[in-house]
Amino acid sequence: QVQLVESGGGLVQAGGSLRLSCVASGRTFSSHDMGWFRQAPGKGREFVAAISWSGSSTYYPDSVKGRFTISRDNAKNTVYLQMNSLKPEDTAIYFCNFLKAWPSAHYDYWGQGTQVTVSS
Repeated sequence: QVQLVESGGGLVQAGGSLRLSCVASGRTFSSHDMGWFRQAPGKGREFVAAISWSGSSTYYPDSVKGRFTISRDNAKNTVYLQMNSLKPEDTAIYFCNFLKAWPSAHYDYWGQGTQVTVSS
């Protein structure tokens, strides 16, 4: 059974930083590309970042490029999202997921997510 456990969210001022973590199980982590997504209140889920199974390739949408960095530790079944220069529009619940196609096609199961709130 797939389990996705996100953590690391919180309240931060604009311009601040947070590092999110996600421990994933139920699939062979080291052979799967992984992604981060977010959902703001009243909006649909948005793709935020992707990392290949080896960690050698990453992909970001323009909205976070240059501010967010995705990384992974295959020995710990964990994917990270370092978020710098945070903006109020980054406020959302953040989720991770296994990817079934590069860079943002995900499976249809989700963890509880972790709340990120950026104050202005």
